[in-house]
Amino acid sequence: MTRALAHPNIALVKYWGKRDKVGNIPATPNLSITLSELSAVTTISDSESYQFRLNGEQVDDQKVGTLIAAMTARFNLPPLRVDSTNNFPTSAGLASSAAGFAALVTGINAHCKLGMDSALRSEWARRGSASAARSICGGFVALVPPDWHAQCLAPAQHWPLEVVIAITRHGPKHVSSTEGMERSRATSPFYNQWLHSADSDYAEASVAIAERDFEKLAAVAELSCLKMHSLMLTSRPALSYWTPASVACMDRIRELRSQGEAVFFTVDAGPQIKAVCLPESRAAVAQALSDVPGVLEILHCPLGDGARVIDD
Repeated sequence: MTRALAHPNIALVKYWGKRDKVGNIPATPNLSITLSELSAVTTISDSESYQFRLNGEQVDDQKVGTLIAAMTARFNLPPLRVDSTNNFPTSAGLASSAAGFAALVTGINAHCKLGMDSALRSEWARRGSASAARSICGGFVALVPPDWHAQCLAPAQHWPLEVVIAITRHGPKHVSSTEGMERSRATSPFYNQWLHSADSDYAEASVAIAERDFEKLAAVAELSCLKMHSLMLTSRPALSYWTPASVACMDRIRELRSQGEAVFFTVDAGPQIKAVCLPESRAAVAQALSDVPGVLEILHCPLGDGARVIDD
């Protein structure tokens, strides 16, 4: 039996759309931070037949089954039982699939003694969920051509940012990211402009991280987020993952920044708001967001490490 742990990651420069569905390759370069505290723990054990349990319940997850079938064909794996648990909401805009697939591949690699390095684990995790490629690494992580496996731009210690998460709705989202991306690619009139602007967003964010320039990173991260959600809103039919509390939290973060707090927001395909801030602003940000009507819960995460084995 082998247990592996991985954390979700939050993209600061987003992707929305795929350039290669077979390889599950994003349409644009992207950049993320890996979170601590939130985690997926996956246990791999031998079995007479393949089984998958999520949070204690046996489920038929097509993506997990497809990935394990591909790994079985490539590495001649024996039948495996997979037990995965998350300590945070699943399919609710908190990158549970990224953490889950990173832990899954890391666990199988160790249990079956496949000998994969981090680059190869990242490639296999990407097949399950493109953002899972980034959860293989910790700190500040890039997913860019030509290889499309995770690259660590800087460890968490390089710039110890904090993330305050405002939960504004429990439960899974109504339209999956996979379905939403394809809808936007096919119907949003702004999709081509999104593709063309991604390289400059990525380059600007990379420099901001290297120089620890918070103001520059805030500007490009919020812009990337809002451009992505503009694609969603201009899709047919429109995609809206926000709640009224989501919008109120974004307004509150802008107010905090105008008052001198070092904070910016980013939002993935879901209603949860991630406020990225410097450590000295964390308490004020957490208090302000907890006072927003409709906020159900506040989570706090420093930056975290990459996927790893915790028991073998």
